[in-house]
Amino acid sequence: MTLPPRVALAASLASTLVLALAACTAPEREARVLLIGEVQGSAETSPHLGAEVRVEGVVTATFLEGLDGFFMQSAPDEDDGDPATSNGLFVVRGLADLSHVQPGQRVQVQGEVLELGRDGETLTAIRADGLGDLGRASVVPALVQAPPTDPGDWARLEGMLVRIEAPLTVSGNGGLLRFGELVASFDGRLYQPTELHPPGPAAEEEARRNARVRLLLDDGSDAEWPGAIAYLPDPPDHSAPLRVGSMLGPVTGVVDRRRGHYRLIPTQPLEIAEQAGRPVPPRIEGGLQLAALNLENLFNGDGRGGGFPTERGAPTPELFAIQQAKLVATLQALDVDIVALSEIENDGRGDDTALAGFVDALNAAGPVRDWSHVDYGPGPGNDAIRVGLIYRSSRVRPHGAPLSSAAPVFAWGSRPPLGQAFQTSEGSSWLVISNHFKSKGGCPDAAHPQARPGDADQADGQACWNAHRVAAAEALADWIDSDPAGIGSENTIILGDLNSYGQEDPLRALQARGWQDALLAAGMERPYSYVFNGLSGRLDHALVHESRLDRVRDAAIWHANADEHAGFGYESDDSRRAWRSSDHDPLLLGIDP
Repeated sequence: MTLPPRVALAASLASTLVLALAACTAPEREARVLLIGEVQGSAETSPHLGAEVRVEGVVTATFLEGLDGFFMQSAPDEDDGDPATSNGLFVVRGLADLSHVQPGQRVQVQGEVLELGRDGETLTAIRADGLGDLGRASVVPALVQAPPTDPGDWARLEGMLVRIEAPLTVSGNGGLLRFGELVASFDGRLYQPTELHPPGPAAEEEARRNARVRLLLDDGSDAEWPGAIAYLPDPPDHSAPLRVGSMLGPVTGVVDRRRGHYRLIPTQPLEIAEQAGRPVPPRIEGGLQLAALNLENLFNGDGRGGGFPTERGAPTPELFAIQQAKLVATLQALDVDIVALSEIENDGRGDDTALAGFVDALNAAGPVRDWSHVDYGPGPGNDAIRVGLIYRSSRVRPHGAPLSSAAPVFAWGSRPPLGQAFQTSEGSSWLVISNHFKSKGGCPDAAHPQARPGDADQADGQACWNAHRVAAAEALADWIDSDPAGIGSENTIILGDLNSYGQEDPLRALQARGWQDALLAAGMERPYSYVFNGLSGRLDHALVHESRLDRVRDAAIWHANADEHAGFGYESDDSRRAWRSSDHDPLLLGIDP
């Protein structure tokens, strides 16, 4: 006679109880014998939370050092038969000795049922206070050939061994170096919802789709800066950089839930089916060629080799030299006339400033040696960082004095813009403005002296300080409308890091004032310059007046930075190559002057 799974398990546990607990500390509490699926249940938390239970299963993966426990799963003949419940479970270290636990081992575990993590985002587990060895066994990974219809559906696989057969795309690698994490996608590159849609129903639907097709790969360790990543067969290098857009082969691992996300911990090395290639520097058309680049906190100490560490940026002169060399290599590769810079040290004026030193380094590196910078004097502004403008003196020449806005919104948060009119060899004049609006981080509370209504996160995809950025956009448009250069306000090019994605309120405020997206006007499709949390989008923009859209000839973004992981930055890579010289990509714009 064949016994039902639960009855068979109870009989098995009863007959082997003495053997199973002989080599471990036997808990004093009376334990209830359950199937793993019964411990898991179909609700958010276990129906047996806090109870003392005894379960049997097969060890599928051990992470004793990284997670202080292991995963186990019911053998096929011990499945509870309920598709709404998971047959896997995490076992966290308790009184029992786990040092000899190995994958493929059949074990009994006795202990208290726990929920690990924050309320509503927990992982069901058992604390191993009793452990018994029942020999060897195996389980077959559950096949996953498509993303779940809802992210919560991963709960039915929580703790289980799975094999994902669907193609996966690397959508984010920002956490690889620090947390051992990769963001993968069942549906190619993922975009910030508000890059594609205005805040509202369409953006919310895009966010839901992103959540459904997103999969976080994890190294099975809570440690930061783990060094070697267990699931990578080889560490990324310049020949195989594992850029965003790389394709992965089938992945086998256990489904975990930590820090608010379901995640897959690979139990075998990843198969990198296709490395995304590094693109060559783009060449654009247009008589006047411009670029914008965020330098990611270029601080040069005292400008004479000392004064490190500084408030931001490289902590030593050696690392600063690498950082600057990588940024120089980036601009060397771009054949442009004018560059709008952001996140450079605001350290006054003179030859020892970070801005002057950067231009000197550009000229010293060659092959062109005619770079100059717009000298506004101290500032503009009193922030630790400022914006800047550099240009090739053989191609354009400044027309009039440097300009900036004294609008109150630029006194804190958003850096004051820097404008300079330039005359081209054809004789036309354009006012070029470098900008850097307030970032999205550091959400204010109601008592913050600089906070406006709407600066707290409104949960609409625009993050924090959105009202401040809208105010900065309106102030910028007001200033341009005053025609500060005296050449006609429509002859203006807005460049820089506006810290707003393409369909967010600050961009739409500027569009309503006549300033249109030059990259879209040039025919670019889904452009991006930044990758955050596995989502691509643009914080960096080029805008021209709607009456001058016919002068936009070409545009491009060189994806030398955003798709690269931080291990190629100056702190870890001393090659002095352009790759990951910043966390932002440089954008390029060609204008018919």
